Amino acid sequence: MVAALTGLAYTITPQLDQALYGDQLAVAAVGDQPTTLAQQVTAARAAHPDGTIATVAPGAGDRTTRVVFSLEKLGDKQHTVYVDPYTGEVTGQLTTWFGSTPATTWLDDLHRNLHLGEVGRHYSEIAASWLWVLVLGGVILWWRRRSATRARTTHLLIPDLSARKGVRRTRGWHATTGVWLAVGLLFLSATGLTWSRYAGANFGAGLDVLRAGTPELSTTLDGVPPPASGGGHQHGGAVTGTADNPASFDIVLTSARGAGLSGPVAISPAAESGQAWTVAQVDNTWPVAKDRISVDPTTGGVTDRSDFADWPLLARLSSLGIQAHMGILFGPVNQILLAALALGLLCVIVWGYRMWWQRRPTRAGRRAPLGAPPARGGVRGLPWWALPLGGPVTVALGWVLPWLGVTLLGFLFIDIALGMLTRRRGRPIPRLTRPRPVADPAPLSGRHRCGAAGQRWSRVGQRGREPVTGGMAR
Repeated sequence: MVAALTGLAYTITPQLDQALYGDQLAVAAVGDQPTTLAQQVTAARAAHPDGTIATVAPGAGDRTTRVVFSLEKLGDKQHTVYVDPYTGEVTGQLTTWFGSTPATTWLDDLHRNLHLGEVGRHYSEIAASWLWVLVLGGVILWWRRRSATRARTTHLLIPDLSARKGVRRTRGWHATTGVWLAVGLLFLSATGLTWSRYAGANFGAGLDVLRAGTPELSTTLDGVPPPASGGGHQHGGAVTGTADNPASFDIVLTSARGAGLSGPVAISPAAESGQAWTVAQVDNTWPVAKDRISVDPTTGGVTDRSDFADWPLLARLSSLGIQAHMGILFGPVNQILLAALALGLLCVIVWGYRMWWQRRPTRAGRRAPLGAPPARGGVRGLPWWALPLGGPVTVALGWVLPWLGVTLLGFLFIDIALGMLTRRRGRPIPRLTRPRPVADPAPLSGRHRCGAAGQRWSRVGQRGREPVTGGMAR
C-alpha cells in the first residue's frame, strides 16, 4: 500500500515540475537563432564559479540549456544552472539528482526508500519481490474458484454482483479488479526489481554473464585521424579539448549533429584530459533516441559509436521498462496508466482486508474479532510431484530475489513456532486432509468433489461449526 501511494504521487511529477520550476525549465520567448553553446556555458560558469562541469544539455524549442556542475560536498547530487539558449541569460539554479528537480527527487526518494537511505530501500524491494507472487496467486485462486463452482467465464473479468452485500460481493470486486490489473502489476514488479539493491545486482550480474548489458563506449583517443577539411571542425590551436574551454562544447555538439544525433542530447566532458567526450541522446519518449558517440574535443573526430538499435535485446527491454515504470515512455498516457494501476492496487488491498474482516464469525456465542486463519496442513494436500519440483524452484527464486527468500523463511519459522506452541498447550490443531467422497445421488468429478468439500470446510472455518458428514475431515 505504501509503494502504491508513493508511486501514485510520483506520477504527477512532470506537471509538478512545470508548476514549480516552469520559469527555469522553459524560456519566456522562443527566438530565431540560439547563441553558441560556448556563450551559454560561459554564462553558467559566471553564475556558478565552483565545481566542475559534468554535463551540458543544449536547450531546444522552449527548453532551457542545462549546465550541470559536480561538487564533492553534494555527494551524488549536483547543481544545475539553467540558461536561456536565445539570450544567453541565466534563468535559475537548482540542486538536482541525475537531472531531476528537487520536487521530483523528493518524491522519488519517498517511493524508493521513504527518505531512510539504503536501509529504506529494503521496503520497496520487499514490495516488488512479493507483488508478482500475490498477483499470480490471486489469479490462480480466482480461476480455481470459478472452475470449482462452474461459474460463468465472464465473471473472471466482470464482478459477480448477484450478492448485494457481504464477502461474496467484496470478493467479486477484489478478484476481477485484480485480474484486470494483473499484467500491469507484474510489469511493475519486474521493472522495479531490475534496479533494486540486491535483486537488481543479481539482474545486472546475469546480464553481464549473458553479455546482454548496455554496451560500453570507448573514450580512448589512440590513432584517431582528424576530420576532413571543410567539415566545420577546424578551430586552430586555441582549443585545448577540456571543459575549461567553452569552445570545445560547440565542436563536440557540431560533430554529434553531423553524426546523426538529433533531438535532445547530453554532452559529458572526459574525467581526465587526453580522453574523448561522450554525447548521448536523451529522448526517453517513444520512439526513444538513445544513440551515443565518443568525440575528440580537439579535432571533432568521432572515435566510437553505440546505437540503441544494436544493443542486446535484454538491455533495450530493460531500458524501455525503466522509462515506462517512471511514467516517461509514452508521455501523459503512461502517467494515466500508472495512476490507474496504483489506484486499482489500493482498492484491491482494501477489499482484501475487508474480506478478512467480513469472514469473521458473528453468531452469538461464537463471535471473533478477526477472520479465522487458514487451517494447518496445507502442504500435505499438495500432489506428490509438487515438493520435489517446487522446492528447488523456491530455493532458486529465494537466491535470485534475496528479500523474497529471507521473508519466506521468516514466515516459515513463525508458522512452525506457532504450530509447536499450539501443540504444547494441548489444543487441537485443525488440519486439512484429503477429502472423502461426498455421498450425493449423482457422482461428481474428482475436481468438483474436492472443490465442494473445500467450500464446506471454508464455511465451517468461517462460522465455527463442526464439518458436515461426508465433508472435509478435521
